[in-house]
Amino acid sequence: MLRLISLSLAVLTLIAPITIKAQAAAPTPAKPYLVEWVYRVQYGHHDQWWSLFRKYQIAALDREQQLGYVTSYTVYGPGLHTSEDSRWDYRIVISYKDQPSSTHEGEVLHQLFPDQNTLHKEEDRRWELTSNHYDLPIHVVDPHAE
Repeated sequence: MLRLISLSLAVLTLIAPITIKAQAAAPTPAKPYLVEWVYRVQYGHHDQWWSLFRKYQIAALDREQQLGYVTSYTVYGPGLHTSEDSRWDYRIVISYKDQPSSTHEGEVLHQLFPDQNTLHKEEDRRWELTSNHYDLPIHVVDPHAE
């Protein structure tokens, strides 16, 4: 019986460092990268702008989500009106898997829309209809952190 216990301890002594190294080598999960796109559209052109945005940007976000670059996205529209200086028409909050995942939009658009001339022409038109835009990397704030 003593031999069995000694043999078990000897095996554990040999295995324990391997187990500890395997646990220590486990990669840390990637930190999500959040970005908010904000758009103000020229009055009278919301339908045309939204049609173009859906055709290209929403299609690209959907494809990036299928490929695992985007984990989720949400499109927001205002519920009421604000003053003109703070007015916005669309906010899109995108959660990318990590920061490098946010760099694939161009290649995805190229794959989805091989007719690059039409893509550029219609995206140029969408930008003509955009009176203000910014992209803002954002982060979640833990209200209990010190």
